[in-house]
Amino acid sequence: MTCSGAAAVGMLRYEREKLPIIVGGTNYYIEALLWEVLTGTRESKGDGRSSPERRAKLENLGGAELHRRLSEVDPDRAAVLHPHDVRKLARSLQVHQETGVPHSRLLEEQRGQEGGGELGGPLRFPHTCVFWLHANMEDLDGRLDRRVDAMLSAGLIQELQEFHRRYNEQKVQESRQDYQHGIFQSIGFKEFHEYLTADTEVSEEKRAELLNTGVERLKIATRQYARKQNKWVRNRFLKRSGANVLPVFGLDVTDVSDWEKTVLTPALEVLASLQKGETPSLEPIRMGGEEQKNKCIRHECELCDKLIIGELEWTEHLKSKNHRYHLRKKRKSEFATEQHKASTCDLPPRTECAL
Repeated sequence: MTCSGAAAVGMLRYEREKLPIIVGGTNYYIEALLWEVLTGTRESKGDGRSSPERRAKLENLGGAELHRRLSEVDPDRAAVLHPHDVRKLARSLQVHQETGVPHSRLLEEQRGQEGGGELGGPLRFPHTCVFWLHANMEDLDGRLDRRVDAMLSAGLIQELQEFHRRYNEQKVQESRQDYQHGIFQSIGFKEFHEYLTADTEVSEEKRAELLNTGVERLKIATRQYARKQNKWVRNRFLKRSGANVLPVFGLDVTDVSDWEKTVLTPALEVLASLQKGETPSLEPIRMGGEEQKNKCIRHECELCDKLIIGELEWTEHLKSKNHRYHLRKKRKSEFATEQHKASTCDLPPRTECAL
């Protein structure tokens, strides 16, 4: 079970008549298992480098250069990617390098398959369902904080110190540490950067302060990730429309004291009904609203000097504190200008002194 409690259960029929169950992990992986999405590429046409090597080399070019290159070979894809989104830019260029086909065309073909849609291709398997184990956020936050405390008691700090000494200390000294790739981007390591890199002359009091700051950052990052996973389930599972939409059954795990009654038994009943071709007594979750459309429209906010990609992102930006701050600042400036003009108009005409 992931932090958000999202568990995917696939009722896939194989020759051995086994029931595969996929639990937890990154939701990207679960989605790639359930729907036809572009996870690989065709035979490489390049210089023999492996895909990870090629991707890493591309990412080192930086967002501006990647966006320029992508605009030349795949302008449609470049138009819907932010120049700062280095990973997606590199991925799209990598796809073009390895296949000779624009990434945008491959994605369009995928979505155009029977049962496909804006969020990707059709379901891979006809009989699949998802159990979403969700909880009251206040209770979940407390549970996550306690899990962090348990990790600390089990020796997390010692493990981080050893990992830092063996794999990251030299990189920090050479100013080439990278917390955006590989294991280093994992929650639970970069949050303690200041503590792990503190000079040996730092006082014990200051060191304790840095440690407490790292712990608090870890708890915040964990809670934020749980919310991100919940948002993913809503947007990528519940808001899908069209053909081949799988049912999502919600199971409340706020109180785990009676797990068998509130979670296990209902889940088994749903599976038994679906395997028999019957309608389960537990209704799947249904969320109003249409599937995300026009998601990749570009917007430029002159007030904040920002480029926003996506309708939903634009709506969120307009509600953000930063945008509202700049909006209030602009209105105050306009009001001050109008007041100045009005006061100038009220002044008596100037008279010239005769010499």
